[in-house]
Amino acid sequence: MTAQQMYGSTVRGLRERPGRWLDGWDPEDAAQWAGPGRLIAGVNLRWSVFCEFLGFVVWQLWSIVAVQLPAAGFDLSSSQVFWLISMPSLVGATLRIPYTFMVPLLGGRNWTTISALLLLVPAVGLAVVVADPSTSFGVLLLLAALAGFGGGNFASSMANITYFYPRREKGWALGLNAAGGNVGAAVAQLVVPIVISAGAVATLRLPLAGLVWVPLILVAAWGARRHMHNLSDAHGDVAGSLAALREPHLWVMSFLYIGTFGSFIGFSAVFPKLIADVFPDFSTFAVGGAALSLSFLGPLVGSLTRPWGGRVADRYGGARMAAAAFLAMAILATAVVLTLPLANFWLFLALFLVLFTASGFGNGATYKMIPTIFAVRGRERAGSAALGLISAIGAYGGFVVPQVLGLSVTSTGSYDAAFHGFVAAYVVMTAVVAVCYLRPGSPFAKAGV
Repeated sequence: MTAQQMYGSTVRGLRERPGRWLDGWDPEDAAQWAGPGRLIAGVNLRWSVFCEFLGFVVWQLWSIVAVQLPAAGFDLSSSQVFWLISMPSLVGATLRIPYTFMVPLLGGRNWTTISALLLLVPAVGLAVVVADPSTSFGVLLLLAALAGFGGGNFASSMANITYFYPRREKGWALGLNAAGGNVGAAVAQLVVPIVISAGAVATLRLPLAGLVWVPLILVAAWGARRHMHNLSDAHGDVAGSLAALREPHLWVMSFLYIGTFGSFIGFSAVFPKLIADVFPDFSTFAVGGAALSLSFLGPLVGSLTRPWGGRVADRYGGARMAAAAFLAMAILATAVVLTLPLANFWLFLALFLVLFTASGFGNGATYKMIPTIFAVRGRERAGSAALGLISAIGAYGGFVVPQVLGLSVTSTGSYDAAFHGFVAAYVVMTAVVAVCYLRPGSPFAKAGV
C-alpha cells in the first residue's frame, strides 16, 4: 500500500515511487507532519529500532559465548578470551564510518534490509564454529570480527532516522532509536545463557546462541523491506564530514564519548567474564533447568537511562550533566576497587549497576552537546556529520575497555590496575568538560552547552 493510499492522495508535495521511494519528504512542513508525516516516521522508527536491536544482540554474542568456550573443551588462554570479547567492538566501530554513508547512497529502507540480512553471517557462522572444540583460535577470532556487522548498524540506523523527524523532535526520536538498539546487549545476555543451557545434559548447546536469532533477523529484514521507506532527499555529506574532521571539538567530543558510550559497550561486553572471574559462584543461577546470568542487568539499566540523560541535558545543559556523569563514574570505579576485597557479590553488582546508569546518562548528555557545540562554532553542517563520526570513534571504547582489563589481569593477576586507570580517565574527562565547555564567560557556557 502506498503512502497516498494509506494517508490520502492529496498530500502536498509528497509522492511515493516504486521501490518505496518518497519524494518531497519535509518533516518541517507542519501540514505534512500533522498528516502522513508523523505516521510514516513512526513506522520507519519502529522497524529501525527492531533491526538495530538485533544488531546489538549479534554484536554482543561473543561476550557471552567466549566465556563458555574453555568449559566446552576449547583450548583458550584468558588473553585469547578477551580478544574474542573485544574484537566485535573493534570491527563494529570501524564499520560505523562507511555504514553512515550507506543510507543516502542506497536508501534507508534498502540498506536496513541489507544490513539486517548481513547479521545472518555472524549468527550462523558462530553456530558452526562453536560446535567443534578443535576450531582454531584464528577462525574463532574471524567469526568474532564478523559480529562487528551488528555494531555498524547503529550508525546507519541513526543516520536514517534523523532524516525522518523535524528538528524539534530529533533528540527524543534518536534517543529512543539508540536506547532500543542498546537494549539488545541486555537481551542477548539474558536470553543466550538460558537458551544454551535449557535441557542440556552434559554440555552446553553453544550453537543455539547464534541460531536462536535467525528467525528474528529474517522477520526484521522482511519488515524493513515491506514497511520502511527510502527518502530521495537524503543526501550524504562528504564535504561536511571532511570539515568535521578538521574541527578540534570533534576530537574532544570523541574522547568524551569513548568515556560514556565506550564504557557502556565495553563493560557490557566484559561484564559476564568479570563476574565469572571474580565471583564464579554467582556467574549463573539455576532457574527451572536453565542458567540465568545477572550480567544482563548492567546493559539494561545503561540503555534505559540514555534517553533520560538527553532529556535532563535538554533542561540543565549537556556539559553539566556529562561532568556529573564522569564524576560519578570516577567515584563508582574507585568504590569497586576498594570493595573487591570484601568479596560481596551483591555490593559489586549494585556498584556496577549504578556505574552503567551513569554511563547511559552520560551517553545522552554527550550526544546532546554535539549539535550545540557546532552551532556555537558556526558549523551546523559539520555538526550533523560529526554525530556519525563521533559515534564511530566512541565505539572503540568497546575494544579498549576489555583489552585494558585483560592486560591488567594477565600482567598483575588482578583487575585493580585497570580500574585505577579508568578512574584516572574519568577524572581527566571531567576536567576536559569543565575547561572546554563550562568555563564561565566562554561562548559554550553562555550557550548552555
